[in-house]
Amino acid sequence: MKTLLLRYGPYRDLAGWRRGLIVSLVAAVFLTLSGAFGTGGAGWTARLAYWVLLMLLGLVWGSLVAQVFLRSATWGGRRWLGGLAASVVMAAPFTVVVWFFSNLMLDAQTPARALPLLFFSVLAVALVMTALNLALEGRRAAAEAPPPPKFLARLPLKLRGAEVFAVEAEDHYLRLHTSRGQDLILMRLADAVAELEGIEGMQVHRSWWVARDAITRAKRGDGRATLTLRDGSRVPVSRTYAGALRERGWL
Repeated sequence: MKTLLLRYGPYRDLAGWRRGLIVSLVAAVFLTLSGAFGTGGAGWTARLAYWVLLMLLGLVWGSLVAQVFLRSATWGGRRWLGGLAASVVMAAPFTVVVWFFSNLMLDAQTPARALPLLFFSVLAVALVMTALNLALEGRRAAAEAPPPPKFLARLPLKLRGAEVFAVEAEDHYLRLHTSRGQDLILMRLADAVAELEGIEGMQVHRSWWVARDAITRAKRGDGRATLTLRDGSRVPVSRTYAGALRERGWL
């Protein structure tokens, strides 16, 4: 069961699932005490059992939906859009579950024709729960994120926030190839390579360090390999480093 939850749920570990469970139970207590959505007429024991059951079922159902919508690259990094879509998909079938248990546990006598209106109440809860879990997961991810490579602090102001494609040695200077253009800084290549730790890349020539994601093409011929980068730069690969690049599958 633990393996299934970690594999198919939105959380990366049991700590995430515990957090989701706590959020669900706190929400259940709040909804019970407030008598939300017209449940105030029932006894508090029945309301508590009702909301705890729905929140736990919602946690499991929501985790399955989130596996599709919150881990998809479709949203281009806009997880809030995936959360909105997930909430709608969660609420649609779950409205029937809420309707069934409302009639069963609270004797609500809600007719089936009221399902479209009930959907918006279920959607409101789904949106709040999704937003809470996304916010908590985001805070945790930010706290666990490793510090950025020290080298990024050396980028000139006009290149701050840019993606580093490559670093090229030119006499006592380094030419920075980035997603925002090029510039020079005074530094040794060996020191730069040490401070670039944290970015997937490697030195490919005595004068070049290259980021793996910046490579668009690798060509071998005439005894020497050449890498083409996203900014159009052509980087020579020396024999000294060619073996290591082949081992990593770069060539």
